[in-house]
Amino acid sequence: MRVIRVDASTATILLTEAPAPKVRDRQTGEIAKDAVTGEALMTVGVVYIDEGESSLIQVTVPESGVTEGLTVGAPVSLPGLVARPWQSVFNGRERHGIAYRATAVAPGAFSMAQAG
Repeated sequence: MRVIRVDASTATILLTEAPAPKVRDRQTGEIAKDAVTGEALMTVGVVYIDEGESSLIQVTVPESGVTEGLTVGAPVSLPGLVARPWQSVFNGRERHGIAYRATAVAPGAFSMAQAG
């Protein structure tokens, strides 16, 4: 699977949804775990603003990477942010998208590139 590193050094990233457990199976409530470490995964909602464009995205982070002091609406940093294109076929219907993952989510600062 192709992994694309995301350079967020000039972006402003604002927290729109507090960290919550990533659910693997909605019917059973099973929490998703990292395939390598077995650690529980969390998701956070953010707005990613760079070069005058913005996107609302969901980012998966390991539970140990969720830092204290996160406030909805405040800037955050997402070290190790990567994007993974995906596609699947279910009942003859093709779906595709981009999954985002970071090693952590921590309080951040407004980018100087955006502050001008």
